[in-house]
Amino acid sequence: MKQPKSMYVCTECGYTSPKWLGRCSECGAWNTFEEHAVRQVPSKTASSSRAISTVSGEKQTALPLSQLQLTEYIRRTTGLGELDRVLGGGLVSGSVVLLAGEPGVGKSTLLTQVCANLSERSDGRILYVSGEESLLQMKLRAERLGVSGDGLLLLNETSLDIIMSELDRIKPDVTIIDSIQTIYNPEINSAPGSITQVREAAFNIISRAKTDGVSVIIVGHVNKEGGIAGPKVLEHMVDAVLYFEGERRYAYRIIRAVKNRFGSTDEIGVFEMDERGLTEVPNPSEMLLADRPKGVSGNCAVCIIEGTRPIIAEVQALVTPTVFPSGKRTANGIDYNRAYLLLAVLEKRLGLRYSTSDVYLNVIGGLHIDEPTADLALCLALISSYKDIPVPDGLIAFGEVGLSGECRTVSCIEQRLREASRLGFTCAVIPKRTADKLIASGDIPAGMEIISARSVFDLANLF
Repeated sequence: MKQPKSMYVCTECGYTSPKWLGRCSECGAWNTFEEHAVRQVPSKTASSSRAISTVSGEKQTALPLSQLQLTEYIRRTTGLGELDRVLGGGLVSGSVVLLAGEPGVGKSTLLTQVCANLSERSDGRILYVSGEESLLQMKLRAERLGVSGDGLLLLNETSLDIIMSELDRIKPDVTIIDSIQTIYNPEINSAPGSITQVREAAFNIISRAKTDGVSVIIVGHVNKEGGIAGPKVLEHMVDAVLYFEGERRYAYRIIRAVKNRFGSTDEIGVFEMDERGLTEVPNPSEMLLADRPKGVSGNCAVCIIEGTRPIIAEVQALVTPTVFPSGKRTANGIDYNRAYLLLAVLEKRLGLRYSTSDVYLNVIGGLHIDEPTADLALCLALISSYKDIPVPDGLIAFGEVGLSGECRTVSCIEQRLREASRLGFTCAVIPKRTADKLIASGDIPAGMEIISARSVFDLANLF
């Protein structure tokens, strides 16, 4: 028997090469090529397969746009409002969702609770396929979460052929694959989790979902760089890609969409992990501000926008003198380069000697802020900690700071002010241009005082 041909595939971008390369010529990554066997397909089979659709199994012909009829997608709610928010309203029939996250973050717990909600509503048959846990392990987790019912079927299997045969026999409405890296095709001479195996397994499962109208959730592992393990084409094949984020030492978890063909990619869902599993947090602002200290220097509140939801977060700064020639810099939840930029602006424009101090920046609750809205709040926290003068407890700030120290406006100011007023903030520091427009239009919440800031010099005058 002729041995299968070997190809080398880049794990970062999927580029293939007949020989091993130290550096990928497509994406430029180093030491990312892995050897994979390529099956030799007979020419007759290859020619016949070109005339048949890989999704429906039938011959397809091109149709004019005017003859196509729109179908109404049926959404199935998961019973978790925070997850439905991220999905755009629920699971769409025939859609495939890829859920990725760090080990131990709670992916299996989340999916088990989804199965429980669907099973309690008798919303079709649910098949949970696990290649990592035995049936007894899944049973123990289900009992811990209070999951029961005959509508949930469990299968411990890694063979793609057996899984596909069970899909034909059961014909479930919702299928969960945990995880795609454990599924293998016996006809392919490569180890489970390799690029070839992952691509083959995902292709067959996605094709079945599109053909039978099954809602599929696929769990994906995360590599050491934080991306989804396996070929990059996997993210292009599915309809939605969700990241389940959170530090295991924190109780809070955040789920966000980086791709969604049936909804927005800006929404986030917030959960809290406890002994009962994952509990929804419908009001993240109150949760993040619950233990906020009063009368302590170095902290300031800021309002960020995640999708359509305003969230009040707390940023903290600790500035302490150092005996070493250069100070230490640590940023948790804030872009490291952005933190360096703001420190340079404050030192250059205000003459504050941060270079002789250790600086620690932190966002409470494990939240990550990636928008420049928090620049004003960070500057206030840094100045407050440097001078050891507390920021007033009822003050909130949002706005962007430029290299010249100027304060620039940000979007959704009215929405941010309403959320801040609802949570009891009575004073807001915002860029001067935006403040002038709000004062002229009168769109200021009742009881809210507006302080306009033209530059970081105005921030220094607050202390």
